Amino acid sequence: MIEPKQNYDRQMQELIASLSSEKRIFNLLLHSCCAPCSSSVILKLAPFFKLTVFYYNPNIDTDEEYSKRAEEQKHLISIYNEENISSHKIEIIKEAYDPQEFYEISQGLEDCPEGGERCMRCYLLRLKKTAERAKKDGFDFFTSTLSVSPLKNAEKLNTIGLSLENEGCKWLPSDFKKRNGYLDSINLSKKYGLYRQDYCGCKYSKR
Repeated sequence: MIEPKQNYDRQMQELIASLSSEKRIFNLLLHSCCAPCSSSVILKLAPFFKLTVFYYNPNIDTDEEYSKRAEEQKHLISIYNEENISSHKIEIIKEAYDPQEFYEISQGLEDCPEGGERCMRCYLLRLKKTAERAKKDGFDFFTSTLSVSPLKNAEKLNTIGLSLENEGCKWLPSDFKKRNGYLDSINLSKKYGLYRQDYCGCKYSKR
């Protein structure tokens, strides 16, 4: 028997609604791949969480590209803070660039198509680091912007995220492409003049 497909966006909305009865603000560590993908995601989450963006993407092919995306991420956050989209200042954590971490987990999978096993390992690499940082710094929740892309597998992302949560820090189920999330990210990128790269990040995604 085929199990019904999970609606992770609805699960997120229901979870957020259940938190509204609590008399405190919840902290969320948001892994972000780039400013454009985070643009609509931050707007969705900012009313409900104290956000910290976690920029960790060792899959990116060059130091120059890594730094360019990081600076654009900082630029977007500064815009949102100036616009007071949240009652709490949005923070950012930028991890040092270490592409060897990606090449170690992708070894032997260089010829895999986009969306295959190499990408699944890349999801795990980035989400595991996010979960570890979230636990270390005492966040209530962690999640990722990755599901805003129609090319990213929300089912896999949520399965991995749920496997990494712990008692102190929970995964926020999500499928950010839903409710026009992807379209909104394109429009917001145009509005703010954001650098929008034409490949995911690793050198294999350029093919």
